Amino acid sequence: MEVLRAALKFSSKTALLDPGAQPLRYHELLARASGLAQTITQANADSSFPVGPNTGPRVALLAPPDRFYVEGMWATWLAGCISVPLCLTHPLEDLAYAIEDSQASLVLVTAELASRIKPLLASSAAQMNVLSSSEANSHSAACGSSGSWTSVVEAAVDKAQSKDGALIIYTSGTTGKPKGALHTHGSLGAQICGMQEAWGWRQDDTILHTLPLHHIHGIVNALLTAHASGACVEFLSKFSPSQIWESLQRKKDQVTVFMGVPTMYTYLLNHYSDKMSPEEQQQAREAASRLRLTISGSGACPISLMQRWRTISGQTLLERYGMTEAGMILSNPLEGERRPGAVGMPMPSVQVRSVPVEGSSDRDGLRQGEIRVKGGNLFREYWRKPEATASEFDEDGWFKTGDTGCCDGDPPYWRILGRTSVDIINSGGYKISALAIEDVLLQHEQIGEVAVVGLPDETLGEKVTAVIAPKEGHQACEEDIVAYAQKHLPTYQVPRTLKLVDAIPRNAMGKINKKQLVKQLFPQ
Repeated sequence: MEVLRAALKFSSKTALLDPGAQPLRYHELLARASGLAQTITQANADSSFPVGPNTGPRVALLAPPDRFYVEGMWATWLAGCISVPLCLTHPLEDLAYAIEDSQASLVLVTAELASRIKPLLASSAAQMNVLSSSEANSHSAACGSSGSWTSVVEAAVDKAQSKDGALIIYTSGTTGKPKGALHTHGSLGAQICGMQEAWGWRQDDTILHTLPLHHIHGIVNALLTAHASGACVEFLSKFSPSQIWESLQRKKDQVTVFMGVPTMYTYLLNHYSDKMSPEEQQQAREAASRLRLTISGSGACPISLMQRWRTISGQTLLERYGMTEAGMILSNPLEGERRPGAVGMPMPSVQVRSVPVEGSSDRDGLRQGEIRVKGGNLFREYWRKPEATASEFDEDGWFKTGDTGCCDGDPPYWRILGRTSVDIINSGGYKISALAIEDVLLQHEQIGEVAVVGLPDETLGEKVTAVIAPKEGHQACEEDIVAYAQKHLPTYQVPRTLKLVDAIPRNAMGKINKKQLVKQLFPQ
């Protein structure tokens, strides 16, 4: 509830610069969210979906980066429910899975996206509520005076407990099926407070927000922490290098903070080099140098990329490390050395240690191990998956990240060496389950075997690559497979490289050794 407390405190400040709309102040968002909360409460009055101690009804949210997304999430919390943000680019089957698995009683959706959701609810008990400006205005009017909606918000904030469920974010795991990581108001609050302290968030900050709003990076780091600090969030409808540079160069409502994945910075720098005149480049350099804070995350940032950004901005990107289940874990400092190739030290109130992994070896004389985490920032559980939840914690209560790292230097900074599991691909800031892609591709009538791996890529970090063997009596067609993948997978999960083989090598146990497969088929 840190965000709603801050919204009351900074009620007269501008909270949101919405694409194509007038700026919205905190009190305007609160009033609209308070009215929408009444609709959510009414819709859940007769719901048969299960609730329990510290676990309210789930409300799914499908909206572009705009006021409706913010209002929908705030209203969900004001109604004592758990928000389940959905991905705009996911195929229908993935949206249906998230709605069904979370047992959402209600889906909040904007008018332009309602036609996508409506067919999914035909056989579901979940209801749909279409968000619109006219509806929001009627909600605000229904709340009456400022004192009326203020009391609604204050009552909701006072009633909420830190252990109450607040947010379910779906993340791909090694089982191949997405898991819903349930965060509480307490874990979100711990993450927000940690980032405020570590990164010096201020109420006069403005962040240019271009990140997906179904990931912890876009939701908690860039949106919730900004609003909990009384800062302004400027949304762009989509990632566009030209629009980003244009926004950064604007003097009025000056942007002070930008967060992105390494791929975004690559596209920004390529646009600077390839598309701008010398005069435009000068303006871009001045704009980049005015930024108070530029953060890179959700994937390893190549040192060459950091050097290119420093050349035009005079600043070193702040690289950090986190994940859906834990929020931010490690970070280079706001003040002090930002060490290239390292992700810094533990965030405030976060404990980090490494545990040797069977079969791993020391690197450059440094002891490697799986990174494990403790702290109030951790998620409560994988929704409806108690066994999966238990398996991700060791006997001492440390969360097992699945990433291998080491700590070195003076002062000691952590470095991430790679995934402990080869079945997670880090591409363009997305952590992708190779098994989930394999599951989809194996449904193609021509495919008999498939192994999905990540190959090194300068722009994406890793590119999704599929090794495919046809079914007996069939001949696999690359064009058909690509078209099928584009239809049934999110864009960022579609393999960028296909390797057609007669058969995929397996060991005596009938298993595919992916590390060996990569060495054999992609020696370069």
